[in-house]
Amino acid sequence: MDALLVINPTVPLGQVAATRGVFALAGEKPEFAEFMRRSLNRHAKGDWGELDEADKRENELSLKQGFRLLSAYEAEDLPKIWIITEADRSATTILFPDEY
Repeated sequence: MDALLVINPTVPLGQVAATRGVFALAGEKPEFAEFMRRSLNRHAKGDWGELDEADKRENELSLKQGFRLLSAYEAEDLPKIWIITEADRSATTILFPDEY
């Protein structure tokens, strides 16, 4: 996956990683790799994707209090992904929900 450039991120991402399943699909489908890049950029900017309003509020609180952050993203004809940033902001992982 190409490098991601996020200007003035809301969320420090730390080390970014993807699970084997996500990484493999990104290598097979360029459109999925692009979806991952766009989703990671959204996550870094505090756009939590397709979460319900309660979960979005929880992320806003977690952002202020230093807890773990979770985003969920969907695109037509592509599998849903989750993006999780650890509480200490040292790492961010892109995964499929069934890999959690």
